Amino acid sequence: MNMRYFSTSRQQERAVLVGLALWPQKKEEIESHLDELASLAATAGANPIKKFIQQLPKPNPASFVGVGMLENIRNYAAENQIDVVIFDDELPSAQ
Repeated sequence: MNMRYFSTSRQQERAVLVGLALWPQKKEEIESHLDELASLAATAGANPIKKFIQQLPKPNPASFVGVGMLENIRNYAAENQIDVVIFDDELPSAQ
């Protein structure tokens, strides 16, 4: 009889966190928010790998962050086998 074994352990999702500092918010404040978000993500089973923070006067209506930052996040996620990107804000379905 040929038996096969399957792992039942849960694989942690690799995550990046994204925060947007709106003027006059300071990046340090967003870093604090992302630290809390990292803790929540870890509690939910994710492994936060990296944090991205951008400072803008207002969110980009199409992508939340700027186009260049979005490309940086996309490239990092592809190169580092990232499973999930978590934004520190509510996003409309269009974003």
